[in-house]
Amino acid sequence: MKILFVVSEVEDLAKTGGLADVAKSLPISLIAMGHDVRIVKPYYKSLADKYDLDDCCPRQQLYAHKRRYEFGVKALSLEKVPVYCVDYPEYFNRQGLYSDGYHAYGDNAERFAFFSAAALQAAKALDFHPDIVHCNDWHTAMVPFLMQADNSGYFQHTKSVLTIHNGAFQGTHEFADIPFLQPYEQLQQQLDGNALNYLRMGIRYATRINAVSPNYAQELLTPLGSHNLYNEFQARRSAVSGILNGCDYQQWDPATDPYIPANYTSDNLDGKAQCKQALQQECGLPANDSVPVIGMVCRLTEQKGFGYILPIMANLLQHNVQLVIVGTGDPSIADALKTHRDQHPDKFRFIEDFSVKLAHLVEAGSDFFLMPSLFEPCGLNQMYSLAYGTLPVVRAVGGLKDTVLDLHSAPEYATGFMFEHPDSTALLNCLRRALLFYHEYPDLFAAMRIRAMNTRFTWQDAAVDYERLYTEAQANG
Repeated sequence: MKILFVVSEVEDLAKTGGLADVAKSLPISLIAMGHDVRIVKPYYKSLADKYDLDDCCPRQQLYAHKRRYEFGVKALSLEKVPVYCVDYPEYFNRQGLYSDGYHAYGDNAERFAFFSAAALQAAKALDFHPDIVHCNDWHTAMVPFLMQADNSGYFQHTKSVLTIHNGAFQGTHEFADIPFLQPYEQLQQQLDGNALNYLRMGIRYATRINAVSPNYAQELLTPLGSHNLYNEFQARRSAVSGILNGCDYQQWDPATDPYIPANYTSDNLDGKAQCKQALQQECGLPANDSVPVIGMVCRLTEQKGFGYILPIMANLLQHNVQLVIVGTGDPSIADALKTHRDQHPDKFRFIEDFSVKLAHLVEAGSDFFLMPSLFEPCGLNQMYSLAYGTLPVVRAVGGLKDTVLDLHSAPEYATGFMFEHPDSTALLNCLRRALLFYHEYPDLFAAMRIRAMNTRFTWQDAAVDYERLYTEAQANG
């Protein structure tokens, strides 16, 4: 199949989150299966500064609202995947992808409406007739509508797939602030008051709607888990599915990881003890192999469960345990963590920063990884943790439920610890259960650690599922 992958960020080229990992790994796996995949993304400043690419086709023009948009298309290759970059400096020659670091750009809706149309125009300019256009999250959710609104006939036989990586971000903006879309009168009847919700439009117009885990797909079909789009998802219920993201085990493999002080495998865990000692030393915590270390690397947001983490911090740190949290984000969460850090200097370290090296060290040096998310469409850190023999402590939500097997529900196959209710009591009980297991059943803990390390979620498997989804979209429309 010919697949046009339209996305706002790609690992190794421009990244803010897990979307970029998918946008790199899935196309690579699909090309390995024999498909013709092309990625289209914006030509951000960081990319332009690094590569300074030439145009790969004549400059293109789009017209909307009495305005002419002239843009270039740059080309590069990412591990055999052709990547085309839409070059429109007025919208993309900025320091950040979506924000200045503190505030989202006020014209994001205009920027990505233009980009969505420009991606389709680029396909025409390159004479690439896709069987499938695969768009991702709200930034490109207008693509299916724009395909249908295109009167050239170029996409007449093309089907569209929208993958929802995080339905909480929907791209809702005042319609009057989106000049590029003003000519489309049919959008006037689909506004929320005076605002246009991009994700809603994607749900309405895409041939197929896909979530990044099967359980998250089911949650989107419920009033509680639908991010206030319950009616939209219900109306397209038969078109909604879920495919679990894979994990990049080339980057996350303790046997070859260049960022950790000692490599190790499930057959020889000596290196993990060295990593634990290095993590304790890095964080200024007492070096003690018998004390369990709980690690956490994440954005400091309510989504990650801090609403019920913070109230139990004092109780948790009464136990024989060490806790390391690394991340940046909400200043109020950071301030609260700093207070606990000052009160428990021998047991807790909060590092308000992020680095790849430190993230790898936390995964390798911890005994448990804390990921009690309020919601988690797929999640990647729990997969990394399993690979590193660091048992995840997670809430039974989204992709966490699809990837971690709880000790209580599946003792012979367990790979971690899970709780249901999003409250402090449930989390504290789960953590105490994990710590008790560590201290009282060391042999069973060691066996669970090895079982976790041998668990795999590959992009090859995910690509097979996406191939099936594309085939169904083509066949059933």
